[in-house]
Amino acid sequence: MNLTELGYVAGWRVIRALPRPVVAAAFRAGADRAHRRGGGGTDRLRANLRRVVGPDLPEPELDELVRAGLRSYARYWMEAFRLPSLSRRDILAGFRLDGEELLAADVAAGRGAVVALPHAGNWDAAGAWVAATGWPITTVAERLKPEGVYQRFLAFRRSLGMEILPTHGGDRPAFDVLVDRLRAGAVVPLLADRDLSARGVEVDFFGARTRMPAGPALLALRTGAPLYVASMWYEPDAARASLAGPLPVPGPEEGPLDERVRSLTQRIADSLAAGIARHPEDWHMLQRMWLDQRGPVDGAAMPSPATGQL
Repeated sequence: MNLTELGYVAGWRVIRALPRPVVAAAFRAGADRAHRRGGGGTDRLRANLRRVVGPDLPEPELDELVRAGLRSYARYWMEAFRLPSLSRRDILAGFRLDGEELLAADVAAGRGAVVALPHAGNWDAAGAWVAATGWPITTVAERLKPEGVYQRFLAFRRSLGMEILPTHGGDRPAFDVLVDRLRAGAVVPLLADRDLSARGVEVDFFGARTRMPAGPALLALRTGAPLYVASMWYEPDAARASLAGPLPVPGPEEGPLDERVRSLTQRIADSLAAGIARHPEDWHMLQRMWLDQRGPVDGAAMPSPATGQL
């Protein structure tokens, strides 16, 4: 077991054992230290939030927004470490979804649903809530290195009741399995606001160009499953989300498949932007986001247990 894996094991064990107020205060203090110290992730968050709020927000207000963003990111990690120790009742009480009746109807009808997510609020709590509600849920996970960390994240998410597919290296391509799961009535959430492959679809996002993964649009076009976009944020007592959609899906008469994927991915981008603009402090984007930002494509500030993307 290397030091990275040892750190995660310690995190899960120690943080779950301590009272939540003690852990929350420690994570909040750590976020404030990161804000004072600055550095790559904090500077990137500042630049990304400036793009979201526009040029007119005064610098002191932007600085407060950055601090709130770091506190939100710290809260996500604190809750992710503690999530496996929660009871089903606690999981259901700790997350609220506006539009849950839409997903309930989709699952009951056996048509499933694709949900495009931002890196915001607490997507792990959202997935655990879906599983605790009794709905089938399948998603994908990035294959982290070292392998031991990846396997622990798989065990973590599967312990919450989710089916997790590797983005690559599985028995079958993840996309084909997700098609089958959707046709069987599962909920398929996928992070959709940042492309990690350099093969994504170029879209306009807050007035500049970026790339987003094609997977959510392709799955909706292939299966006919409804496609929703989630807005995710925090409130003092719970993680929250609301669903927009189902989005209109272009038919074959509207052009070739690649054009329809681009059109639908732009609709996803527009809906993601609307949700992020409502709750910018809960958008955990500490990486390079837009094509005109300088520097190499950087990864997460630390290995993420987030759902992956296609």
